[in-house]
Amino acid sequence: MLRFLVFRILGAIPLLFLLSVVTFAIIQAPPGDYADYIRSMLINMGGVRPDLAEVQAEAYRQAHGLNDPLIVQYFRWITGILTRFDFGHSLYYNKPVGNVIAERLPATILLALTCHVLASLLGITLGIIAATRQYSWADTILGIISFMGMTIPRFLLAIVILYVLVFRMGVNEIGNFNSAYWGGQPWGWGRFVDLVAHVWPVVFIATFGGLAYNMRVMRANLLDVLNSQYVETARAKGLPEGAVIMKHAVPNALHPLVAYQGVVLPYMLTGEIEVAIVFGLATVGPAIVGSMGVGDVFVTASFMLVLAATLIIGNIIADLLLVALDPRIRLGGNKE
Repeated sequence: MLRFLVFRILGAIPLLFLLSVVTFAIIQAPPGDYADYIRSMLINMGGVRPDLAEVQAEAYRQAHGLNDPLIVQYFRWITGILTRFDFGHSLYYNKPVGNVIAERLPATILLALTCHVLASLLGITLGIIAATRQYSWADTILGIISFMGMTIPRFLLAIVILYVLVFRMGVNEIGNFNSAYWGGQPWGWGRFVDLVAHVWPVVFIATFGGLAYNMRVMRANLLDVLNSQYVETARAKGLPEGAVIMKHAVPNALHPLVAYQGVVLPYMLTGEIEVAIVFGLATVGPAIVGSMGVGDVFVTASFMLVLAATLIIGNIIADLLLVALDPRIRLGGNKE
């Protein structure tokens, strides 16, 4: 196991380097940079003449190295990460990129893990119920729920909930993790309840979509496994139906869902981009979209590098879970 981890980590280093190069090049490919954003703001918001705005934009490019060749900008950025763990300076936020990441990543991880755990537990449980009661009224209702969760756009559901909260229920504090009253106060039960009251729409929407996927996959896999020969053999030996399902069928039906965890981790960390944007939460997703819109390349590239790292970590975790779930994988498929 230790050897496996070492080889996977060593193999991830060149992959991360390649991803950083490709990401940085793609982000820089569209025309324009942050100096162009400054120029447009000076003209549209400040009333500055276009020629004077262009002079100030050019001076900004010179001061921040935006006129340097792409390869020079890349190696300046990657060298800072490797030697000083410095992700560069955010032009839009006017602070180190590391501070921007530190402000948004922890909350995003907690929010994403909460949604993922709820979606996995509920989805797998409901999938088992649907599969063991095939074609019953419970299976029909759960099928309708999973269909709605897979088809209804998350941003549309977010807009509907936002409309109800603001215009029908008179909720004013939207877009924060806590009320202003709890700002700077230590964590306690009251602040936790207030946090739940603010983030439950995002948790509900994200959990609903993930739950639907897990339910459909679990139902389909379990139905296939329940028709396997070894399950029929277990039943023929007189084992209780509950033991046959939970000890023999469910572990094998979980394989695709466990493997899926390696892909879903970076998707979770985007904080459900469209939902977070609708509710104005300070998570990773809106920061990526916002930085791309204004040309803040170091924020975008750094967050994409973080997501690439989580993709690799997620795949390693998924492999370890599969090894723990199926001894045949741990033994390399051999019986000896």
